[in-house]
Amino acid sequence: MLGSSPSLMAQTMSDQQVLEYVKEGIKQGKEQKQMAAELARKGVTKEQAIRVKELYEKQNNVNTSNATGTDINESRLREEMKENTSDMLEDHPSTQDLSREDQVFGRNIFNTRNLTFEPSVNLATPSNYRLGPGDEVIIDIWGASQNTIRQAISPDGTINIQKIGPVYLSGLTVSEANDYLKKSLNKIYNGLNNATDPSSDIRLSLGNIRTIQINIMGEVVQPGTYALSAFSTVFHALYRAGGVSDIGSLRNVQLVRNGKKLTTIDVYEFIMKGNAQDDIRLQEGDVVIVPAYDVLVKLSGKVKRPMRFEMKPDEPLSTLIKYAGGFDADAYTRSLRVVRQNGEEYEVNTVKDIDYSIYKMRNGDVVTAEAILNRFTNKLEVRGAVYRPGIYQLSGTLNTIRELVNEAQGLTGDAFLNRSVLYRQHDDLTTEVLPIDIKSIMDGTSPNIALQKNDILYIPSIHDLSDRGNITVHGEVANPDSYPYADNMTLEDLIIQAGGLREAASTVRVDVTRRIKNPRSTADNDTIGQMFSFSLKDGFVIDGQPGFVLQPYDEVYVRRSPGYQAQQNVKIEGEILFGGTYALTSREERLSDLVNKAGGATNYAYLRGAKLARVANADEKKRMGDVIRLMRRQLGEEMMDSLGIDVDSTFTVGIDLESALRNPQSSSNIVLREGDVISIPKNTNTVTINGAVMVPNTVSYLEGKNIDYYLNQAGGYSDNAKKSKKFIVYMNGEVTRVKGNAKKQIEPGCEIIVPSKSKKRTNVGEILGYATSFSSLGMMIASIANLIKK
Repeated sequence: MLGSSPSLMAQTMSDQQVLEYVKEGIKQGKEQKQMAAELARKGVTKEQAIRVKELYEKQNNVNTSNATGTDINESRLREEMKENTSDMLEDHPSTQDLSREDQVFGRNIFNTRNLTFEPSVNLATPSNYRLGPGDEVIIDIWGASQNTIRQAISPDGTINIQKIGPVYLSGLTVSEANDYLKKSLNKIYNGLNNATDPSSDIRLSLGNIRTIQINIMGEVVQPGTYALSAFSTVFHALYRAGGVSDIGSLRNVQLVRNGKKLTTIDVYEFIMKGNAQDDIRLQEGDVVIVPAYDVLVKLSGKVKRPMRFEMKPDEPLSTLIKYAGGFDADAYTRSLRVVRQNGEEYEVNTVKDIDYSIYKMRNGDVVTAEAILNRFTNKLEVRGAVYRPGIYQLSGTLNTIRELVNEAQGLTGDAFLNRSVLYRQHDDLTTEVLPIDIKSIMDGTSPNIALQKNDILYIPSIHDLSDRGNITVHGEVANPDSYPYADNMTLEDLIIQAGGLREAASTVRVDVTRRIKNPRSTADNDTIGQMFSFSLKDGFVIDGQPGFVLQPYDEVYVRRSPGYQAQQNVKIEGEILFGGTYALTSREERLSDLVNKAGGATNYAYLRGAKLARVANADEKKRMGDVIRLMRRQLGEEMMDSLGIDVDSTFTVGIDLESALRNPQSSSNIVLREGDVISIPKNTNTVTINGAVMVPNTVSYLEGKNIDYYLNQAGGYSDNAKKSKKFIVYMNGEVTRVKGNAKKQIEPGCEIIVPSKSKKRTNVGEILGYATSFSSLGMMIASIANLIKK
C-alpha cells in the first residue's frame, strides 16, 4: 500500500507471517542479510524480530510432543544465558561479497549451512563416554532375573536403585559404569558376576544425553557461553559461535580443560587430510579459545586455488603451494614472485623452485604465480598451396624447407612454383622476408634451406596472384546470389547453378553487363560498361551468342516477364450478400465492380458509412513517418511516447460508396489495389458530439436539424471551446469543417468534434488532441499525411 508508514506495515504482518516468510526464505537459499533487509522494508521492528525468534525456537527446539531431555535442558540454559546465535534476523558478516583471491581458505567452513558438525544422536553409546549429571542411563538386566532400570544421574552424580540405594556413576566411562553396576547389582541379582554362567548379564546404555555448558572465547563471531549436547566436539562449538572472525586463527585453536591447555587443533588438517582426531569431545566447563592468526599469506595467479591462506610460522612456500592445490597447467613453475614487507618498505623476492621447501613465509606476504610465455620453442608453420597447411614441430628430422613441404603432403597442383616467401623472426623480434625458389629446392637443383624456430613458409596459389572475382546473378532465378568464377563458365551454367528460372522470369530478355578492362590503356574512355542481351528456351540461349562465356565480375539480370501477374486479392465484408475475398481481374477494377461481384448490398446496408482499409506501401509509410517526426518536434518526445503513436501498416481511405454505385463513371468510384478491405456497416441513426462541450453525448439523428441543435444536446460549448474550428468525422473516414448551420453536412453515424483552446497553436497538435475520436491512429496519421501531401 503506497504511503504506509513502517509501523502500520508491521501491524499488518503478524508474527506467524514473519516466521513463515523466514522459513520460506531459508528454503530458497536466501542469505540472512538479505532476509533482514527485506523484512525491515516490510516494517518489521527489532521487538517483533525478537518475538519471532522466540516463536521459532519454541516450534523447532522445544516441541513437547517429542522433545528429549537434552533439548529441554539446552533450551532452558540458552534462555538463562540469553544466547541468540540462532537469531534468523541477525545480520551476520558474510564473505560472499569478497573476490575469491581475497577470501581466507577454510574460514567459511564454520558458517555454512551445509556443514554444521552437529553430533549424531543415532550412534551407539561410545564406551569411553564419561557420564555426568543430567545423563539418562538405561540398565537392561536379563537372564534368571529380568528388569530395566531407567534413571537420570542426579546433580550429586548418583542414581538411586531400589534395595541398594545411591550408586555413584558421575565421572565413570560407560564401560567402567557397566562393570561397576555388575558388582553393585549382584547383591540383589544372583549370577551377574559369575563368569562361568553367562546366561545372566546387564548392559548400560544412554537415553537422553545431558547438556553441557562451555565457553568460546577469542576471535570468533559471537564469543560467549553455549549450551551444547554432551556429544559435541570443538568443531561443533566453533560452528555455534558463527566461525572465526576476520583475524581469528584456524591453525591454533586451543582447548582448555580444568585450567590447563589440553590440546591445539589445526583445522587445515581436517580440511586437507580429513584428519578429525583433534576434534575432541567437549566436557562440562571446557573453554575453546581462538587466538589471532600469526601468518596470513595471499597467493594469486596461476594456481588452482588462488586465495589467502593462514600459515604456521615455520611453514615454507612449498606448503603454501600444496594448500593452493598446485599450479595451473599454464603456470610458470620455475620461480615465484614474493612481495614482502620488511618493516620499512616493500621488497620483491624471486624464489627459485629449488628453494620452495626452505623459503619461510611471513605475515603479509603476497605470492604471485605468473603464466608461461605466449611463444613456442620449436614451432614451424606452412601456409598456402600444400595439402596439409598448418603448424609443425621443429626437430632433428624436420628442419629444412624440403622436409617441411613433404611433411605437409607436398605441393598442390595450383602452387605458384617460381617464388615463395619465408618469414623469419630474429632474436630482436624483427621479421625478415626471404624469397624462396620452391621449385628448384624441391627438384634438388638449389640448396635446401635450414629452418629456425617460428619460421613461416608461404607458398602462394596461382589463383591468389590473379583477380578471379565472383559472378552475380540478379532477378527471377531461384537463388540470386554471387557465385565463384570458374574457367569457361557459360550463361547456362550460371543459371543452372542459381537453381534455374522462376515462374515469373522473362525468357525473351536476359541481360549480361561487363566491366571495361584494359590494363594497357593510357587514355580515358567514354564507355564504362558493356551489355549483352539474350533470349532463352528451356534454360538455353536461343537468341544471342550461344555458349556465351562469362568473365570475372560479370553481372546477369534475369528480367521479370511483363505478362506475368500473380493473383491480387481484395475483401468485402459487412452488409453484402456474398462477403469474402475476391481476386482482381483487371488493373482498373473499382469499388462498384467488387460490390457487383459480391451480389450487391443488403437492404440494411448504410452505404454512406462504407469504409476502405488499405495496406500502406513504402511511400505511404515514409510519408506517415515524416508526419510523426513533425509531431515529435511540435509536441515533444514524452507526449508522443505516452500516446503510443507509430506508423501503422494500414490506413483508412475516405470513400463515397453510394455515389460510386449510383454513378460508376464518377471519381468516387476509386480503383482498388491488393489488400484493400471494404466494410459496409448497417444503418445507424445516431450522431455523436464530442470535444469541448459540456457533456459529450450520442443522440438520435433527425433529418434537417442544424449544428446548434446537436450542440444543445451536449449542453452547449464549454468555456475553452474553439467554436469556429469545429469539424465533422464521417463513418467512412472523411473529415470536413462545419460550414454555416451544417444542415446538409450532418449525416447518420457522424461525429461532431469541437476543439479546445490550446497553448500550442499548431494544426498537428489540435488533431492529435482528438486522436481518441478517430477509429484508429493509423487512419489519423494517414489523414494528416494526405493533408500534407495536398
